[in-house]
Amino acid sequence: MATVSMAFSLPALNSRTLRRVNRKPGLALATMNKEATAVGVRVTEGEGNLPKVVLTSAGGSEADIYLFGGCVTSWKVSSGKDILFVRPDAVFNKKKPISGGIPHCFPQFGPGPMQQHGFARNMDWSIVDSEIVEGNPVVTLELKDGPYSRAMWDFSFRALYKVILNAKSISTELTITNTDNKPFAFSTALHTYFSASVTGASVKGLKGCKTLNKDPDPANPVEGKEERDVVTFPGFVDCVYLDAPSELHLDNGLGDIISICSTNWSDAVLWNPHLQMEACYKDFVCVENAKIGNVQLEPEQSWIAKQHLGVS
Repeated sequence: MATVSMAFSLPALNSRTLRRVNRKPGLALATMNKEATAVGVRVTEGEGNLPKVVLTSAGGSEADIYLFGGCVTSWKVSSGKDILFVRPDAVFNKKKPISGGIPHCFPQFGPGPMQQHGFARNMDWSIVDSEIVEGNPVVTLELKDGPYSRAMWDFSFRALYKVILNAKSISTELTITNTDNKPFAFSTALHTYFSASVTGASVKGLKGCKTLNKDPDPANPVEGKEERDVVTFPGFVDCVYLDAPSELHLDNGLGDIISICSTNWSDAVLWNPHLQMEACYKDFVCVENAKIGNVQLEPEQSWIAKQHLGVS
């Protein structure tokens, strides 16, 4: 397994930042320069001076991952087209989560005892490993509990998030480990925003699923069953699909069919805010892999879920 040198090209990444990013012993830091790596993993300065990881594959695809929130904000295929969407109201100042891309919801999906969607998208993740596998860059990020998380959720945990970029796909693997001496429970999701033409977007594969429809009242979802072969986004959409199939297909209305494959993500969520976000709702849809019911972990136990997004 080869370790990739990382080029920190901007002075704003100070020594404290470099120490935090370079957590893994032996992870080499290349000489400071402004040359982009043709294929590989590099760390540079993103929006708001926040460090981001840039993955570049031999197939010409590229992905950006911000360490704040462990958030994949961009996935460009070889043509340069970005399959993901970041909202125009997104901020990169650590005062709120990054609105777009693939944010984490952990250890709580939606509203509940703690803040909306938990705290993982509000914390700094660290790089613990990187490699190139057959021209495909791979990076693994880590999140551990700290005073901020423990103020909301008083447990010790370790989250590892592996991201693998291929020519026409991006894959993730999330591992949650209980490092406490007592059991805990959590729910989680990947709140993926896809670039789309909302009037032309549709999802196949959900027919027959039990639904929890949050329209019109998000606080009191209505139980039902999906009867449609093709699910569209005609207005406000906020619906949970329980026990969803392991493969869905999104037509983004822009000429792309995106396969959304999952392992151990038992549920799916479709969301579009419609007129609640008049400035941008026509330009994206969210199709999310989720674990709505609580996962119970005993001390030293782990839970692993994988996602594979492919475009054709």
